[in-house]
Amino acid sequence: MSALAAEKGAINLSQGFPDFPPDARLLARASTAILTGNNQYSPMTGLPMLRDAIVQLVERHYGRIVSSQDEITVTSGASEAIFDAIAALIRDGDEVVLFDPAYDLYEPAVTLAGGVCKRVTLTAPDFRPDWQAFASLLTDQTRLVIINTPHNPTGSCWQAADLESLWQAIASRDIYVLSDEVYEFIHFGESAVSVHKHAGLSTRSLVVSSFGKSFHLTGWKVGYIIAPAELTVELRKVHQFVSFCTATPLQQALAEHLLALPDASDELGGFTNKSAMY
Repeated sequence: MSALAAEKGAINLSQGFPDFPPDARLLARASTAILTGNNQYSPMTGLPMLRDAIVQLVERHYGRIVSSQDEITVTSGASEAIFDAIAALIRDGDEVVLFDPAYDLYEPAVTLAGGVCKRVTLTAPDFRPDWQAFASLLTDQTRLVIINTPHNPTGSCWQAADLESLWQAIASRDIYVLSDEVYEFIHFGESAVSVHKHAGLSTRSLVVSSFGKSFHLTGWKVGYIIAPAELTVELRKVHQFVSFCTATPLQQALAEHLLALPDASDELGGFTNKSAMY
């Protein structure tokens, strides 16, 4: 679809990448990190300084304190984080509930792991979940629910009531949640409520974020996933053999940027006013 859009000169809505530049200060930090020699492997879990910066980012926006050592893993993009999480949790015959339309990585990763997808359709105009339909799909084989908010491609944002409905449906079951929140700072009028802010869900959820999306640097492929320590242990067993680590100088640049400009993330929702950012 991207090739067709380029051929026809059409507006390309088929991939989530921007057509405006990232912050020049962040690019300068990456250049300096490369030229000053930080070009070898980082720790498998991510540069400590970046994981520390993520701790501060999550506390700033969601009021949640997470462990940089035991609950944060830096990945080569959000897609790797999603794949790692599914591979770590799903076994033959496990059922995974998706909300359609869904990001096209979810189902192939579930199928590769031996799982089976069950689907709930999000309907116009608000694209909110039908919680009765959702509850009717749950069985003893349901292992994972994958949610995406703010939602790609509709832009709808789940609210506190949605998260509470999800929790009430799964609280008494052995079901985990994979929350794809890569567009957490990109919204149009309506803001999403993160799983980070739900006390129950956060104890059994893996929350995926993307610096590539947030800072308009999709080609850097730097994401991260936050999960309880016992889930993180299993996730890292997969991550170690998928990518091991992410480009070290890019991690360094992002860490320095977040630590030097902790309020930079506050401006991300207003990216259309580029003059205020750059």
